[in-house]
Amino acid sequence: MAKNEKTLEDSFEELENIISKLEDSDTNLDDSFKLYNQGVQLLKICNDSIDKIEKKIILLNENGESDEL
Repeated sequence: MAKNEKTLEDSFEELENIISKLEDSDTNLDDSFKLYNQGVQLLKICNDSIDKIEKKIILLNENGESDEL
């Protein structure tokens, strides 16, 4: 993993922070739109990461050998 690449857990934590800020009634409309946009972009990154992980899952066949998806 590259040094500037976030882990999936870090991305989820950042999404939770964005959601908290969006739920805060003190967040103005302009900031809400910016936060929403950041959240959508971050969600796309999370989905891509999950897709990559799913493709790397290894299944064991009946003989105990591994086959990649």
